[in-house]
Amino acid sequence: MNKDIKYFGIDISRLVFDVTDSEGNYYQFKNNEFGFKKFSKLLGCSSHCVMEATGYYHYQLAYHLLELGTKVSVENPLSVKRFIQMGLSKVKTDKSDSKLICAYAEQVELKLWKGNSKNDIECLQIVRTLSVYTKQSTMLKNKLHGEAVLGNPSKEVVRSLKRSLKQLQKEMADLEDKLLALVKTEHQDLLTRLKTIPGIGPKTAIMLIVLTGGFNRFTNASELCSYAGLTPVIRQSGSSVKGRPRISKMGNQKLRNLLFMCSFNACKYNRACRDLYERIVAKGKSKKLALIAVCNKLLKQAYAIAKSGLIYDGNYKSTLVKK
Repeated sequence: MNKDIKYFGIDISRLVFDVTDSEGNYYQFKNNEFGFKKFSKLLGCSSHCVMEATGYYHYQLAYHLLELGTKVSVENPLSVKRFIQMGLSKVKTDKSDSKLICAYAEQVELKLWKGNSKNDIECLQIVRTLSVYTKQSTMLKNKLHGEAVLGNPSKEVVRSLKRSLKQLQKEMADLEDKLLALVKTEHQDLLTRLKTIPGIGPKTAIMLIVLTGGFNRFTNASELCSYAGLTPVIRQSGSSVKGRPRISKMGNQKLRNLLFMCSFNACKYNRACRDLYERIVAKGKSKKLALIAVCNKLLKQAYAIAKSGLIYDGNYKSTLVKK
């Protein structure tokens, strides 16, 4: 804890946000521009605001504070939740949450939030929309299959479903083209180099760049793996309780799922990943554990390529060569 810094724990909801500072003072403001300005009057050059990543609700306040030059940290909700659980608090209110977030800020090492460029924000919005459209597309396909199974499907219903599916697929294709264009404007070279990694295709390379901010938000590969939730958690207590190691799952689920899907091809075509997979399975470990290790390996390869300016070469000892 830095005694020269005044921390503000912020708990945000759709309509209001609750604030507790290092001195124990509690405030509540409306979650709009008027509330932001009132809250800003409490801040000084030594202020550090800490909040949870709450879907969309925290963005406007976080960017407002960033524009003022105030230090901002946006923390993983699971990290804060576990800290609160360790406090064994029996009272659950917005006021208590902001107080506990402030206590969390005083006791952990915080990372400053830098926000995203307009290009990055638009890319993330497109990715989220594509995720929604993909689910809707699956629902329509399942509905079409269900109608066919009935044996006597309504022609009007089938035509309507097919029209909707066709329109949805067109919207998805347009958004994917737009996403590719946006990524190429800032990361054309990185995109080309990532695609040289066996197991990582064009769409995966694009998603890696978007979800990691072009790998610029991370100082090392281990930090990136933690962000993806691929770091192991060891459960051990004394000599009697020894739980099986498992991944934390505290990071970006979309990135983790993406890498897991890539791991199957990586085991076939990526020599380093294949050797790692076979070595782990040969030790009697589960195939799922081996695939998770491959995910970790793939992410580290991607990070190394992003930071080094090199491309993948399976015949080279370090798997990287100059372009």
